[in-house]
Amino acid sequence: MLGPFGYSLRHLLANYFGGINNEIFWIASANQCEVPMTTSHRIVNPESLPKPIGFSHAIVAAPGRTVYLGGQAALEADGFTVMPGGLAEQFDRSLYFIVQALEAAGGKPEDLVAMQVFVTDVADYRANRRNIGKIWQERIGHHYPAMTLLQVTGLLYPELLVELLATAVIPE
Repeated sequence: MLGPFGYSLRHLLANYFGGINNEIFWIASANQCEVPMTTSHRIVNPESLPKPIGFSHAIVAAPGRTVYLGGQAALEADGFTVMPGGLAEQFDRSLYFIVQALEAAGGKPEDLVAMQVFVTDVADYRANRRNIGKIWQERIGHHYPAMTLLQVTGLLYPELLVELLATAVIPE
């Protein structure tokens, strides 16, 4: 089925997230995953929806403690200075901070159930999608929570290009 611009949603997602490449992203369905995952949460990707690339359609969280991770951006320890680098470098640092905060709360990356990615330029995100995919795999592995990418007009400081907000459930 073609979308309004003559492309299938699968085509758009594949190009948007860097292609269908098991080195970077996995493709899940309701009954199988091409790359095994370790999580206590149930990944739900109905056959009636397009196959997700780099995210899950839904996560049914296992019983446990919910951890709300505040927005993380590439800031120095003083909280005022933006770390140098482009979008991929800022994404890496922001994701590192998400993992550090989650671990401090007693969780692991596979406990993530939802994430919002706020960027100031979606075109820049698309241009960096392969590097971002590699960074994701290095920091998180093959676990993809329910995710949303949002373009915003600005973040706390003009030099910030990305901020991550996440929710995790640490299983009992």
